[in-house]
Amino acid sequence: MAKTKTPTSQFVCSECGYTAPKWLGKCPDCGNFNTMQEELVRVETATPAARSGVAQMKARALPLSKIGYERFDRVPSGIDEFDTVLGGGIVRGSLVLLGGDPGIGKSTLLTQVSAHLAKTHKVLYVSAEESCSQVKMRCDRLGLNSDNLFLLNETCLEDIEADVDGNEFVVIDSIQAVYTEAMSSAAGSVGQVRECASKLMRIAKSKNITFFIIGHVTKEGALAGPKVLEHIMDTVLYFEGHQEDNFKLLRAVKNRFGSAQEVGVFEMTDEGVKSVRDYSELFLSESRGVAAGSAVTPSESGNRCMNVEIQTLISKTAFGMPRRMSLGVDYNKLVVLIAVLEKRCGIPFFASDVYINAMGGIKLNEPSVDLAICASLASSATDIPIDKYTAVFGEVGLTGEIRAVTYADKRVNECLKTGFKRVILPEKNMKSCEKYKNKIELVPVRYVGQMLKALSLRPTQN
Repeated sequence: MAKTKTPTSQFVCSECGYTAPKWLGKCPDCGNFNTMQEELVRVETATPAARSGVAQMKARALPLSKIGYERFDRVPSGIDEFDTVLGGGIVRGSLVLLGGDPGIGKSTLLTQVSAHLAKTHKVLYVSAEESCSQVKMRCDRLGLNSDNLFLLNETCLEDIEADVDGNEFVVIDSIQAVYTEAMSSAAGSVGQVRECASKLMRIAKSKNITFFIIGHVTKEGALAGPKVLEHIMDTVLYFEGHQEDNFKLLRAVKNRFGSAQEVGVFEMTDEGVKSVRDYSELFLSESRGVAAGSAVTPSESGNRCMNVEIQTLISKTAFGMPRRMSLGVDYNKLVVLIAVLEKRCGIPFFASDVYINAMGGIKLNEPSVDLAICASLASSATDIPIDKYTAVFGEVGLTGEIRAVTYADKRVNECLKTGFKRVILPEKNMKSCEKYKNKIELVPVRYVGQMLKALSLRPTQN
């Protein structure tokens, strides 16, 4: 007996994907108002005979000792930084979601990757927002051409699925413009995005086809659509940067086949996106060490370490409430470290506006940057510059003590390779870095005051 389809409706939150049987003024999950939208769905009801047949086909549980290893073959994309962020290359049969602001270069990046893969593989580029002639113009501008790169301008997922067979790699540009006929809601709605992503996942795993999916972002910078969109994907990437800047950052926030902390650096040129291997031009300024308020810290991102400059500007406030503004550094972390410097080191900030920025647009979230932030704040407050060949790293506690951090030896080695002569580091990390003491000056410290004294920023009691 065939399955019967019964049309029904439900209300879905356009922000978080929460579903409810009736309309609600406020979403119980995310708390937003007037975001519940009605969507018609078709519920399939199977007969008892059909359910028993599915039960017989259900996979059985196996003991861990009998589970075999699955080898994941990786294919180079032609862009070194892109391969690094993916964990060493493109894994066959995986789903890669790429998000970013409009005009950031998502389509350009995947067009270059598609053209490189088309040299030895069959690639399908599905453009749901642009015509095939527009994609052709982009390929001509980038100097790309291949007979194995097929272009398709289609928005219906069922029609796209008919052309997927025979291709090894498929690019969907973008998931918000694709719809499935199984749902009556408009393309880009929460239900459509969720259902289309689920179908693409089933196609990728059953036919071993690699999908690159471009996704839109909200004004807050998060991927538009329900969170289940990110849960389904094997890899989630964010393309970050300002449109007026040539340098862009590709960040992995989820990766089932590699590190989720990798960061790739790219430069936008007339010939397309190019990898940047020398980060000194991006994250370090040429004038550091001349003006006060600048400190360099080695930041660990995935399998790589890079020196990043932190700049601070302190000015007398013109209002009763001083202003705090941070770019690339967590705002709450900045407020806490300002309080530590005021209480433990006696440096006043209550009558000053504080502005802090991480060079190159990178985001510094790890605890090891705490000590460099304190050094930058103290340098700007005392108007004493820090030597350009000195690097600082360490976690700062509320009592002013400096805690050990991970990968200390790797950070010191990066400072050594980039020409730094002195590193101020936690005393507890000194043992793992002793092998470098004859090559670079290591200054172990236990308290923030000792760091200020080592940098000659102000005398201290500690």
